[in-house]
Amino acid sequence: MRRSVGIAIFVLGLLVLLAGILKVVQGMTGISILMIVVGLAIFGLSFIPQPDPGPDAPPPMSPAERIIGVFYEPSPVFKNLRCYPRWLAAFLVLMLCGVTYQLAFTQRVTPERMAAETADRRIEGGFVPPEKATDYKAQLIEDAKLPVSRIKDVVGQIGGGFLFLLVLAGLYLLCVLAFGGRMNFWQAFSVAIYGSLPPIVITTILSLILLYTKSPEDLDVIKDSRGLARADLGLLFALAEHPYLHIIGSFIGIFSLYGWWVTVSGLHNTATKLSKASAWTIAFLLWLLGLVLVLILAAIFPSFFR
Repeated sequence: MRRSVGIAIFVLGLLVLLAGILKVVQGMTGISILMIVVGLAIFGLSFIPQPDPGPDAPPPMSPAERIIGVFYEPSPVFKNLRCYPRWLAAFLVLMLCGVTYQLAFTQRVTPERMAAETADRRIEGGFVPPEKATDYKAQLIEDAKLPVSRIKDVVGQIGGGFLFLLVLAGLYLLCVLAFGGRMNFWQAFSVAIYGSLPPIVITTILSLILLYTKSPEDLDVIKDSRGLARADLGLLFALAEHPYLHIIGSFIGIFSLYGWWVTVSGLHNTATKLSKASAWTIAFLLWLLGLVLVLILAAIFPSFFR
């Protein structure tokens, strides 16, 4: 990872933050801080060396071979990533999926409706004082009409996704070491990205199809903004009546099991001295951790989980 890229993002984030302080631009404080954090993360990661492929390493796969192969035959892809943990192309595909669906969903339901319902949830959750609720909602709707709000959405999606994958890679690395295996951080980062790629691409395509076959009035601004393609046990429980059962069920489905299978293949074939049973255990423990965190968030912010 190039150190200059991290420096450039960090400096740009500082400039945006300064512009916000000087009132040149409005509402960019959060995004500027995100850019600063991402820039610092990239700068720090530039000091982590790549693994040595060794003299017997196979030739590196092309980006297209890796991206296509991980859908149906992930083992050879991850064995190649073990020697050459190249992740940028897959990361760009992931971000393209996220940004495309987010922009399409916003256009479909309109930015004003998204802002209004988001404001209502925040007011209901007690994040906004009652005496300021009306002005807050009006301001959020006005801000949503500005073109800069789409830029904020895109930057937030990319920056937030990058930091999430870094954390996920760190968890993979720690778990592999705890189970007696060995792994380079870039190998763990490749597993985090390529393990997420197949289910996210498939659900994004299906969600886009459903997005334009459903009436905008039938779309839930908060819940459906995360995706419309569902094939899990959460469908058995109404979110408003049984929110916790709905959340637990939503973690058990065809796409999540598919993601498990790809991730387990990644951990087993990318790490050294890690059995498949240990890889399955790591995947299950992190799945359980994610479920617990979402349940905690649902308990703290119930207005966003109904």
